[in-house]
Amino acid sequence: MTAKMAAPMSNVDEIRDRVILGEFGVKNVHTTDYPGNYPGYDDTWDFEIFKKNFRIDIVNFDENTLEFDMIGIDAAIANAFRRILLAEVPTMAIEKVFIYNNTSIIQDEILAHRLGLVPIKADPRLFEYRNSEDQEGTEIDTIQLQLKVKCTRNPRAPKDSSDPKELYLNHMVYSGDIKWLPVGNQADVFADAKIGPVHGDILLAQLRPGQELDIVMHCVKGIGKDHAKFSPVATASYRLLPEITLLQTIEGEQAERLKRCFSPGVIELENVNGRKVAKVVNSRLDTCSREVLRHDDLKNLVKLGRVRDHFIFSVESTGILPPDVLVTEAINVLISKCQKFLTELDTTEMD
Repeated sequence: MTAKMAAPMSNVDEIRDRVILGEFGVKNVHTTDYPGNYPGYDDTWDFEIFKKNFRIDIVNFDENTLEFDMIGIDAAIANAFRRILLAEVPTMAIEKVFIYNNTSIIQDEILAHRLGLVPIKADPRLFEYRNSEDQEGTEIDTIQLQLKVKCTRNPRAPKDSSDPKELYLNHMVYSGDIKWLPVGNQADVFADAKIGPVHGDILLAQLRPGQELDIVMHCVKGIGKDHAKFSPVATASYRLLPEITLLQTIEGEQAERLKRCFSPGVIELENVNGRKVAKVVNSRLDTCSREVLRHDDLKNLVKLGRVRDHFIFSVESTGILPPDVLVTEAINVLISKCQKFLTELDTTEMD
């Protein structure tokens, strides 16, 4: 018996490799490259083929942001990286807040919550997870911080001034006022590490003369799945590489309108024999607006697509760890998950 094709041969490659954006929906969103789906295609997963096709290209990298392309993988794996970055790469964050004195107008609970969300610059790889039954903590699982500020009047303030900045001293409490109190041998072990808030300009409270804060905080190791304060990223997202195809030559006024339908830099006009002709310059900049589909005379001249296995990742760190380290740690977490799964399979087979 001759196997029937799921689609005409001319459309198979597009169905397998491209997501198509139409006027009233998105097509080819489901993965179809599994064995036996299309005669003539051997979609059996092979490590050597995967190794040949898979690659990572760094596009932009600075102190806190990283943009890279991950090519040759399935959406499930790409989404696993995103979710691990958000929720399973460990960091150090304030967990226990001991308030000895708080005479500001901010309630203890609100102040403790604000303190907990301050990113702490400390390498979590150098610490262990703290035992939930341990109330004190040790040098291997706890960082101790202190916030001690008292507002007073400025004796040198001009008599006719009404500006709090001139009238009061220490009336604005910032994250930079949080100081590290080494526990055990931490002063020697982390002598070169500047443990403390990532940013010193986060406003925590405002005080007036006579008001003060006396607080001790314990930072522990945790993951974003337990609380958002442990998440090491401000954002971690991906999108498919856009692909814009002009089905025929577009020129003149139509070309100018087509250019305005896309983000700047996607479509440019070039002079061909005195005529303005539209040309796709950089489809990567497209934001998937589908504005062109609102123009009856243009919507059938352009095909909007996405490359199914080309993911553009954007990772923005909170500053606790560099973004390239976060991606590496996410890969390590995924590897450990896979190893645990294989171990469970072996255990089940033995049983």
